[in-house]
Formats: sequence, C-alpha cells, structure tokens
Amino acid sequence: MTKIRYYGSGAIPGFDSKELPGRLIVLEGTDGVGRSTQVALLHEWLEANGYAVTQTGLARSSLVGPGLTRAKQGHTLGDSTLNLFYATDFADRLEREIIPALRAGFVCLTDRYIYSIIARARVRGVDPEWLKDLFGFAIVPDAVFYLEADLEHLIPRVLSGEGFDYWESGMDVLRGDDIYANWRIYQTQLLEQFRLIGQEYQFIHIDANRSVHEIFTDLRRRLKPILKGMRPAA
Repeated sequence: MTKIRYYGSGAIPGFDSKELPGRLIVLEGTDGVGRSTQVALLHEWLEANGYAVTQTGLARSSLVGPGLTRAKQGHTLGDSTLNLFYATDFADRLEREIIPALRAGFVCLTDRYIYSIIARARVRGVDPEWLKDLFGFAIVPDAVFYLEADLEHLIPRVLSGEGFDYWESGMDVLRGDDIYANWRIYQTQLLEQFRLIGQEYQFIHIDANRSVHEIFTDLRRRLKPILKGMRPAA
C-alpha cells in the first residue's frame, strides 16, 4: 500500500484515503532528455510482467489541456495566470486519472509532474513560496526519476525532434532573436532549477547521457523495489 502524503496542507476535496494500493511513478527532466520514450518502455515492460498500468502527463487534462495549448500559442498569458492554468490541469488529472488509478491498484506513470512547472516558473522569476502553496495539494509520488543530461547531449536530440521550441528556449523572457543562443541560456538556468528542486523533493537521478537501453535498464532496476508488495494481475 502507498501512504498518501501531500506537499502542503491542502488535499483534494472529498478524498480522505490514507493509503492506496497503486504506485505513482514520475519521470522528470527537460525537453529532449527522453522521458516519453522511457515512459512508453516502462509501460510495456510493466504490462508484460502482469501489472495494470496507466499513464498521464503535463497539460493532458480533458478539462483545460486544449485551452492551455491554445493560450500558449498566443503567448498572451502572464506568469501567474499561466501557472494557475497549469495547476487547474494538474488538479483535474489528479482527481480524474491519478487517484482513481492508484485506488484501483494501477502503476500510474506520469511524464512530468509539478516539478517542471515549478522549475519553469522559477526561471521566470515567480515567487517559489507562492508556487509551493499553489501545488500544495499534490500527492507525494512513490518515486521521482529525474533524467539528467548535459546540454551537449541534449542539442542533437532536440534537433532530431521538433527543434528549438519557443517556450523551451525562453523566448518569452530573454532578449534577442537568436533562438539557439537563448535556448542554451534558458536550458542552463532550467537545469540549475532542477538541481535545486531535486534536492528539495528528493529526486532519484538517472544519467540520461547514456543510450536508451542503458537508461531503461537502470530504471527497471530501481523500480523493482518500489513495486515490491504489489500483486500483478493474473
């Protein structure tokens, strides 16, 4: 059983369980580090071993996810409003997806949690104490695996994907039109925030400079003790 703890004093209204049979597993890290790939591999591996699995991720709420995506395309939201939007997305997914999965005994894999939101906001100068209060209703996961890669390993991965994203290059806060230069500055600041947040929230660091297979092998090894006591489906 997983003991339910919160990062703050607030809890989801109407939810008073002290423990649930599922496991909440988070994969964190900046863009291009390979989170989605590892979530997919872990999902397949867990199901092959008889575990019931579900997955979720940032801005995927059916309630506000589409609206959040549209708002970011317009680049019109202030920092506070954007983070309130993200908090609403997270609250909806927590209530509708994460808690029901944990109650049903599922392993819930989530591609990012509250930490990416906090790291991005802190780079933009948002008050850290306000952010902690805002996300105080978040359930403490059973494990947070932080995929950590340096810039020189991230660059070719980003280029082979969708390229340098407006938000992940900090174009909304940095001066100049050079998206590559801004990306390096912004990602350096973001990685520093992840380092600080990781100390506070007890991240399990995973060396993501390695191959996909090596990272996956490491994650499986570290995940097995966390699953101990769970009963796979027949």
